[in-house]
Amino acid sequence: MSRIVVIGGTGYAGSAIVAEAAARGHEVTAFSRSIPAVRVPDVTYVQGDAQDEAALTAVVSGADVVVGALAARGPLAGSAYRDVYRTIARLADAAGAPLYVVGGFSSLRPAAGAPRFAEDLSHAPAAFHGEIVITAALITDDLPATPPSLDWVFVSPAGGFGAHAPGTSRGEYRLGDDVAVQPDGGGTISGADYALGFVDLIEKGSHHRAHVNLAY
Repeated sequence: MSRIVVIGGTGYAGSAIVAEAAARGHEVTAFSRSIPAVRVPDVTYVQGDAQDEAALTAVVSGADVVVGALAARGPLAGSAYRDVYRTIARLADAAGAPLYVVGGFSSLRPAAGAPRFAEDLSHAPAAFHGEIVITAALITDDLPATPPSLDWVFVSPAGGFGAHAPGTSRGEYRLGDDVAVQPDGGGTISGADYALGFVDLIEKGSHHRAHVNLAY
């Protein structure tokens, strides 16, 4: 079993990944700004600020796998989000651990070779434009610019993914590359099934420096 550190481990995607990985017997550490009232059994919870490099170093050191499940909003709005992920990438590389990142639907393409959805924001409410652009910058610029020694996978969910539409577990998903499995309207996937596919990706380890997506 692997030692998996989930940075942002109490958010919507992060908590689902924590629960799925722990259920499979992995040694899981959830790092976040706050500790949840209800904890997943056998998970180590560490409270800290993702902008504190010393705190990140303490949890990433010794990890077999690092998961980034942060959102580009609140304290991490704007450039802070990219700065934190640059630090996480550097620390994961130093630890020799692959980095799996919870991405966004708008980072995907509607067809092979087509512009990403993030390049035309007409599909999304204006309130989310900044978050979409910043999140997409990880896959368009920041992760590809990391040293070749860092193995990373950027995992975009369906467009309807989120706490506003948690859905129920079907025990299934479809896996695509950087072309959306469900481009029309973005499709859906529950938090549990996104986590199912996410942990499958970690365990199989068959994708390297790649952008993939999970949807029904």
